Amino acid sequence: MIEIREAGPDDGDVLGEIHTAAWKVAYAPSFDPEFAEQALRSRRGRWHARIAEGAGTLLLGALDGRPMALSYSLPSSERPGFAEISSFYGHPDGWGSGIAAALMTETLRRLSDDGFAQVHLWTWRDTPQSRRFYRKCGFSESGETRLFDYGAGNLIDQVEYSRAC
Repeated sequence: MIEIREAGPDDGDVLGEIHTAAWKVAYAPSFDPEFAEQALRSRRGRWHARIAEGAGTLLLGALDGRPMALSYSLPSSERPGFAEISSFYGHPDGWGSGIAAALMTETLRRLSDDGFAQVHLWTWRDTPQSRRFYRKCGFSESGETRLFDYGAGNLIDQVEYSRAC
């Protein structure tokens, strides 16, 4: 059974674990091991502050009672009138289970209910699994790209995807 709900004050640790597990598999190998370890620690602890800020919409998806995916969206700072999905992560144990698709459906529904007609997100150019997922969810490449530095000094190619809510 899949359950999607708003993350609450007690969910910071579980959100951090989902983010860390996904990031470790998908992105950490692209960085120097020391930087990757620091980045994993940062991801594990940052969600308490985001919950406390109360900005945006932070959703948590559970599969058979186990939290497995998170979505964080807010008004875009780059595209007036758009929402941005700034974080969307699934625990690798849930990949292929349908939890991410259910979470994306609910994320888009909530954004629409909040008055957004369009949404965009950025993902790494070299993550074919993420890019396939976003296409399956109805996103298209916008044609925009950027180089992003996560703090390690190496620039990562990102591509932008967008769609209607």
